[in-house]
Amino acid sequence: MNATVETTSLSQRLKTETGHEHDRMEQLMEKAKVFANKTNYAQHTLAQYYFQQDVENLYRHAEVEKIIPDLEVRGRSQAALQDLEDLGIEPQSEEIATLNVGYPEALGWIYVSKGSTLGAAFLFKEAQAKLGLSAEFGARNLAAYPEGRMRVWKRFKQALDDAHFSKEDQDKVIQGALDGFSRFGELLENLDQLK
Repeated sequence: MNATVETTSLSQRLKTETGHEHDRMEQLMEKAKVFANKTNYAQHTLAQYYFQQDVENLYRHAEVEKIIPDLEVRGRSQAALQDLEDLGIEPQSEEIATLNVGYPEALGWIYVSKGSTLGAAFLFKEAQAKLGLSAEFGARNLAAYPEGRMRVWKRFKQALDDAHFSKEDQDKVIQGALDGFSRFGELLENLDQLK
């Protein structure tokens, strides 16, 4: 068993051990009918905003910055906030769900956020086709990075693997990812109640 752990990269373990949560998020998105109308989409963007606030709070960990130095420019909460302004929504909550999240769990939360940028390619197309939104209005938070989604994602995964975490610390990163999925799932399940 230990030999398997040692030969399995952290990024592979994350993919494998959180796959069921990724599937659950897709089901919750379908259930929410995010692109049925602008009201549903706005509530989804509000959920994105709150989740990105949670994740960006974790950038404060000095250890996180050492492993992933370009995170500060990768945040999406400000783009989501601009989108909300476009859609006539002003967030009412100041609560941050990650105030007590430590390191290396923080990297798991960031994994959830960064992984979602890949899925956002499909969401961005839907926002354009069904709601007439764009990277300049209403869908900034779904737009690709200038250098492309896949390049940034691969670099992030490589940084996690290059950190050579112990099995114990890998487990903590994975738990952080599961907690991050749980938080976003909670937001998706309660879209109609978000303010």
